[in-house]
Amino acid sequence: MSSKLRPLIFRSSSKIIRGSLCSPNYRAFGTRAILRSDALQVHRDSSHNNASIPFKFNEKSNVLISEILKRYPPQYKKAAVMPLLDIGQRQHGFTSLSVMNEVARILEMPPMRVYEVATFYTMYNREPVGKYHLQICTTTPCQLGGCGSDAIVAAINNHLGITPGHTTEDGLFTYVEVECLGACVNAPMIQINDDFYEDLTPEGVVSLLKALQASARDLETPLSLNDKQKTESEPKTEGSHKNAKNLKDTGNKLPPTGPMSGRKSCENLAGLTNLTSPPWGTEVFRKDL
Repeated sequence: MSSKLRPLIFRSSSKIIRGSLCSPNYRAFGTRAILRSDALQVHRDSSHNNASIPFKFNEKSNVLISEILKRYPPQYKKAAVMPLLDIGQRQHGFTSLSVMNEVARILEMPPMRVYEVATFYTMYNREPVGKYHLQICTTTPCQLGGCGSDAIVAAINNHLGITPGHTTEDGLFTYVEVECLGACVNAPMIQINDDFYEDLTPEGVVSLLKALQASARDLETPLSLNDKQKTESEPKTEGSHKNAKNLKDTGNKLPPTGPMSGRKSCENLAGLTNLTSPPWGTEVFRKDL
């Protein structure tokens, strides 16, 4: 028996020895930085975000919450967790632990279930962000479309002096890279708070940032983008906003949202390529229709 096993053992041992001698005596390494998400998935108590900080929805938020809860049967009101988290973030500035706990109390659901939702969706900011939240799309269509998102990222980096995942020292801008925002045909694009700016160029995005910075300097309490646009189109009313100041008076005017190239919506810049004939009239269709 041993005579039969000896050749097999010899062949196996010789393969192991040859493999150890031929294998490289080093470990491969790369110089590329490891890409990690800038979204914090684990909560860590801090002076601005811990369970002891009180939070309650204000009167305006409670009206919205009441309207939202009417859409769901009482036994399924936990389905409103996402819109309530959004309301809390808009009131508080970010989705803190206290906001999540208050949402859990209102919806009568375990706080852990709310934490799971808030940590899964990137639209919930778990840490404070600047007055203007810049979200630049860097997925393939924006990377290849127009001048490319790489040029937009470089322009923002140079102008603000920060890289994605950081906030400027004055607390005005927080700048992050995001996945597709759904305006691929008008690439590259950026979302600032709730507004989309499309067909970007490096010069265009810098002028947009300068307009935001100028308006922030002129307004002791900067208005949101929507408020600014309303201020430009509507007459000034006293008490409409704390420390309100008409942008026409300051000389600062933000470009309209949407394409910055002058095109309408997502129409082809080369013009119409189909549906160019006059629309059919009633003579084309059956009279009885």
